[in-house]
Amino acid sequence: MSKHIAKAAILCVLAAAPALAPAQDYPTKPITMVVPFPPGGSTDVIGRLFAVKLGERLGQTVVVENKPGANTSIGATAVARAAPDGYTFLLTAGPTFTLNPLLYPNLNYDPIKSFEFAALAASTSFLILTNNETGIGSVADIVGKSAAKPLSFGSYGAGSTPHIAGESLAQRTGAKLLHVPYRGSAPAMSDLLGNQIPLTIDTLVAGLPQVKAGKVRAIALTGSKRSSLLPDVPTVAESGVAGYDFDTWFGITLPKGTPAPVVARLSKEIEAMLGEPDTRAKLEQLGFEPTFGDAATFRRKVETELERNVAIIKAAGIKPD
Repeated sequence: MSKHIAKAAILCVLAAAPALAPAQDYPTKPITMVVPFPPGGSTDVIGRLFAVKLGERLGQTVVVENKPGANTSIGATAVARAAPDGYTFLLTAGPTFTLNPLLYPNLNYDPIKSFEFAALAASTSFLILTNNETGIGSVADIVGKSAAKPLSFGSYGAGSTPHIAGESLAQRTGAKLLHVPYRGSAPAMSDLLGNQIPLTIDTLVAGLPQVKAGKVRAIALTGSKRSSLLPDVPTVAESGVAGYDFDTWFGITLPKGTPAPVVARLSKEIEAMLGEPDTRAKLEQLGFEPTFGDAATFRRKVETELERNVAIIKAAGIKPD
């Protein structure tokens, strides 16, 4: 009996060896990072920065492959369908996992079931902005002024994170806010500067130049903490809306079934990459903060934001463009 057990144990080890060896040797060939945005934008720049840094740490070339389209769903679907061998991963943007599944019911991927979470890598807050004509200087002013007459706020698209953040602000404070969707940040900013709308919610990167130039005022940051780029601007939570926290983030995910040692190796190298001073400096130049979160933290963030967003979307009746 003991001989049979020993033989069975040896066979199990031998059977597992082919699967373990590739993970131990990983990587042995170039890796593809799918960036679900067009070349040239800030997201693409972040993707290329990560590709270079991870390539240096892994000892293999990481090639950026831009796959834009369908609100990042084309790129996400491509990775979900890729071989789960660690040689294809996704630069994952927050809305790809926490908004698309709630707004587009026919997606070809599930944010939890289709992917392995390697690590959260970077995040940034949004700014609530007003022009110099409104007399609005705080979240309390928004609530007070909107009581007499609803205030419009612009965002770079229906169903975008800034749209969700604005609807949440209205739901949490009782402010009467009307959303005006734009096709991008530039037209929304143009109408804010021209006093066609009193408020916009936009990325730190988009709003910072106009704030620094004195053309618009930053009322509050939507994230959980202040930005070193605008240290005097409070968060919405500091302004009296406890627990309010909306940011945009990037992380690395892989096809479901990717070997755990491969995922763990990537997580380790992402953490090390984010600790490098030049990586941190370049991210901060783009308005992002290095924000490492391990696989469990990353997955929990996605699950929490999905639960939060579904309630906001339902209450506001939000539909995509």
